[in-house]
Amino acid sequence: MSIPALSAAKPTRRLHALPVVLLLAAVVAPLVLVLLAGGREALLYARAFPTSLLGLMVVIAAVCWNINALRLRLMLGIGTLNQRSALGIELAAKFALCATPGGSGGPVTLLALLSRRGVPPAKGTAVFLIDQGCDSLFFLSMLGLAVAASLIGETRWPHQGLIEAALLGLGVLITLFVLVILYLPRLLRLRPKARPQAVRRRWLARRLLRGRRALAMTLRLPKPTLAAILLLTALHWMLRYSLLFIAVIGVGGQADWLWTFLIQMLAMAASQLSFLPGGAGAAELGVGTLLLPLMAQEQAAAAVLVWRLVSYHLYLGVGAPVFLLLGARWLKRV
Repeated sequence: MSIPALSAAKPTRRLHALPVVLLLAAVVAPLVLVLLAGGREALLYARAFPTSLLGLMVVIAAVCWNINALRLRLMLGIGTLNQRSALGIELAAKFALCATPGGSGGPVTLLALLSRRGVPPAKGTAVFLIDQGCDSLFFLSMLGLAVAASLIGETRWPHQGLIEAALLGLGVLITLFVLVILYLPRLLRLRPKARPQAVRRRWLARRLLRGRRALAMTLRLPKPTLAAILLLTALHWMLRYSLLFIAVIGVGGQADWLWTFLIQMLAMAASQLSFLPGGAGAAELGVGTLLLPLMAQEQAAAAVLVWRLVSYHLYLGVGAPVFLLLGARWLKRV
């Protein structure tokens, strides 16, 4: 009887070890890709990166964390959380986002931590939807601005067809999302014949409708508050996506800020197809490939390495202790 028990325990251990293995692979992937793409010269470029610019990138990342924390407070109601608590939730959620394939752990962690603070699940879901909606609106506006600049002005972006296709795809996704939210009650009236499916569907329908009502209530926030949320969204992403531009300058390259912004948008969207946490592998290859028309391969590889150290590894390093601390507190109260 003991042999089957031992054999059954082995797959369980493997399942628990898999996330750790994937995370370690994601951490090592940028260095491996830099060595393969740029070799030793790329490491020399990265080692010579100015300390002042690296410090500036770290400060920008910290400012972005605080901007997102303030945005969370505005969406919940400024008196619900203080800045320190909101910052802790932001760091823990970002760590879970970066540490899981496709960022699947981010929303779960956010909703769990908000629930521990007394925020109902429907309200937490509404906050997450508004957050994603503001991000999508900002990215759609930036893509439209870039395409307009390339068509009307004298600027011609590399891979212009790719940008226009991305604009179309993002517009379709946002339109589908809005239509689903608007016509959610009608869609939920389509009941399946099988009884087990109907039970599960009613359970899901109740939660979706609660989230929809909470979303409608959140959108009724005062217009100055909504304007502030949109402004903070734009400020966050303009700072966050300036990191690659600074990395390019630090390795001696030259690039237009708007083009490096678009590179990150497109590459990070493609990174969702990666099975590694943080889109590791796909993000580096995407950004490096789009940088190649502007600089040498060794410079591009070094810029990608520095960019990922600040935009990914720093988020893991700072967010991990906060995630473990908040998780331990939550387990004690369960």
